[in-house]
Amino acid sequence: MARSVYITSIDRGDGRQVVELGVMELLTRQVDRVGVFRPLVHDGPDRLFELLRARYRLAQDPATVYGMDYHEASALQAEQGADELVSTLVDRFHLVARDYDVVLVLGTDYADTQFPDELALNARLANEFGASVIPVVGGRKQTAESVLAETRNAYRAYAALGCEVIAMVANRVVPEDRQEIAERLATRLPVPCYVLPDEPALSAPTVAQVTHALGARVLLGDDSGLARDVLGFVFGGAMLPNFLNALTPGCLVVTPGDRADLVVGSLAAHSAGTPPIAGVLLTLDEIPSDAILTLAARLAPGTPVVSVPGNSFLTAEQLFSLEGKLNAATPRKAETALGLFERHVDSADLLRRVSAPSSDRVTPMMFEHKLLDRARADKRRVVLPEGTEERVLHAAEVLLRRGVCDLTLLGPVDQIRKKAADLGIDLGDAQLIDPAVSELRDSFAEKYAALRAHKGVTVELAYDVVSDVNYFGTLMVQEGLADGMVSGSVHSTAATIRPAFEIIKTRGAARSASGRVVAGDGRAKPDADIVSSVFFMCLADKVLVYGDCAVNPDPDAGQLADIAVQSAATAAQFGVEPRIAMLSYSTGTSGSGADVDKVREATDLVRARRPDLRIEGPIQYDAAVEPTVAATKLPDSEVAGQASVLIFPDLNTGNNTYKAVQRSAGAIAVGPVLQGLRKPVNDLSRGALVQDIVNTVAITAIQAQSPALEEKAITQ
Repeated sequence: MARSVYITSIDRGDGRQVVELGVMELLTRQVDRVGVFRPLVHDGPDRLFELLRARYRLAQDPATVYGMDYHEASALQAEQGADELVSTLVDRFHLVARDYDVVLVLGTDYADTQFPDELALNARLANEFGASVIPVVGGRKQTAESVLAETRNAYRAYAALGCEVIAMVANRVVPEDRQEIAERLATRLPVPCYVLPDEPALSAPTVAQVTHALGARVLLGDDSGLARDVLGFVFGGAMLPNFLNALTPGCLVVTPGDRADLVVGSLAAHSAGTPPIAGVLLTLDEIPSDAILTLAARLAPGTPVVSVPGNSFLTAEQLFSLEGKLNAATPRKAETALGLFERHVDSADLLRRVSAPSSDRVTPMMFEHKLLDRARADKRRVVLPEGTEERVLHAAEVLLRRGVCDLTLLGPVDQIRKKAADLGIDLGDAQLIDPAVSELRDSFAEKYAALRAHKGVTVELAYDVVSDVNYFGTLMVQEGLADGMVSGSVHSTAATIRPAFEIIKTRGAARSASGRVVAGDGRAKPDADIVSSVFFMCLADKVLVYGDCAVNPDPDAGQLADIAVQSAATAAQFGVEPRIAMLSYSTGTSGSGADVDKVREATDLVRARRPDLRIEGPIQYDAAVEPTVAATKLPDSEVAGQASVLIFPDLNTGNNTYKAVQRSAGAIAVGPVLQGLRKPVNDLSRGALVQDIVNTVAITAIQAQSPALEEKAITQ
């Protein structure tokens, strides 16, 4: 039977959705098939399940998710007793459990229910489901002593009812009390207790949620603006100078619609970034003139301006009762929630306690999760030269909220801040640098001139060159001010990697300068003569490594051998056991010709240089990946039929193949990931999505986690 985890509580208002989302994230990192079951549900849409389904691409039929609604359950218990209710819910749970490896059970929510002892009902259901239990206690606006007492009492209550409590969570506690509560609970409970501080951004409604709750009419604003969190309210009544002093970051300005001065003034302040606001809510059903709305749209494009018919007092009453909710329409809140969970929960220990079975398959989602986990485990700084690009800013927000790495964004600082404010993005602790006015520009110019003196580059010329964001970012990496760089969402591949060739150079160039390169095991390092690339091709049940699909148009045999060795090392670094297939239109000795001979020679070179690597070539694609074909064509090969690293003979073949597999097989292509440079610099496709950028930055951070060995190898 499937292992199941039951998330429950003792009362409403505990923000339990953060824990449910966090546990789901943990489970999907390790298990391919995760089901969801909610024993009792209210009428209307289930916001959390819709979020889980969208975020984790759940294929589960929504009809199987729910046991029954509260009204049906209450009537059944009243007429036939609690045993019949529990028996019915257990039957419906097993319909889900039989189809999944693990089931996440979302306990009852204590809201508008008619069960006299809801805690006991949750405990009994958990026991009948055979589920381990994680109770959540809400600590918002409570003293430390109160949180301590409630958490200990909740543990005793569930343990006394026979539940297998594997951990406790105290959520939404006063941030200043978090450490004290965690330390005291660690000595008073026999299971781990994770203590999460209250996070205002999670309870803050978005402008869209305010608009929906108040039945407001949207006059101006786009989807990004409506997705902004409302972190406070400022009610307009004062004259403009005093009013501007009252504005706070993320506030929603509430003012009568006839106060055009306050509307224009607040949007002008937002445009200047002093401070960025969430939007403007107009009351009394008064609409500014077309001229004012046109000016407003030009001052702060995308910033919401909405209108309600009520007066400011009635509107305020409604506003102060609103609270933000996690749902599929608030992906940024989900990132905040996961970042909070991951910072304060020992994920590895909790996953062991859950005892979720490990899957032999590696799904795209598992691979992406592992990237973020590994990057987060040893945080590095990555520089993003395209700091004003919208997709880069959205990706930066995800990376910062999830705590994946530290970031430096390059570009005119005022433009970055304004763009982020327009998008409602919080860049947190990100470092912002404008290369044109940075104090580093002079020293970078001197360093670049010294590096390129043999090409006639003077300091004066270098001063202009290093103001380019890609050159500046590359010099930051070279000088240790950043650990890696990712660019290319609006720059060409050449513009991204040319500075790296000139400044960071290949490992082979470093070997030429120092005489030799020694790897950690003492072998001469043979894999760094050229820069090449790989794509991680995330198929439904495995990850393959394709190289080179982005850099070298027509590598010769020696270069092809270098690409193979580099790609094997990259695969191993990211948890893919390297079994190399040197691809050709012929398998084994069945064909001949210049193209086949090149692949055969490259295969022999790899075997001579790295006899420890498993490699086969020349080999056709089908024989490389399909066991039945391999059994016919190369029955004695230890690679054929199970290749994980596929090396294409030229760029034409590789680029077309990866795109064909990506589009036709629905694979997720992560890359290109550059290899062969002394320090990590990676290129993005100009069509890169936000998640592509997130993945590439995570990969770059992981590549930067072991630079000491590489630097040692280069200098020895």
